[in-house]
Amino acid sequence: MCCTGKKARDYFSLIKTEAGKDATGLKGFGASPGKVTGIVKICRGIGEISKIKQGMILVAPMTQPEYMPAIKKAKAIVTDEGGITCHAAIISREMKIPCIIGTRNATRVLKDGDSVEVDANKGIVRILKK
Repeated sequence: MCCTGKKARDYFSLIKTEAGKDATGLKGFGASPGKVTGIVKICRGIGEISKIKQGMILVAPMTQPEYMPAIKKAKAIVTDEGGITCHAAIISREMKIPCIIGTRNATRVLKDGDSVEVDANKGIVRILKK
């Protein structure tokens, strides 16, 4: 993705910097439409999928078929990687749950227990104030 001017400023205003400054959210690509709020659970591997509870937001580097027990419980999916034909994108469309892919850094910016709004219509994840 390449952008300049106002579009670039808007994009960078949504991303938490590596220095740890506060941010309101991050941006990716909407793979399955919808808008929901929920609590984040980071899953960095299949050994962590059992920690997902009903209605949580599944955040992962990417998904694979072994993630299905967690995906069935998730209210939405957010991934660091992936394109429109990746596992998370296809499964979320089949299950009709919001999905944002390609955020690049969701697993670093978001933390377990964060309350977020996933707006897959716009490809934006907003961190809600605690």
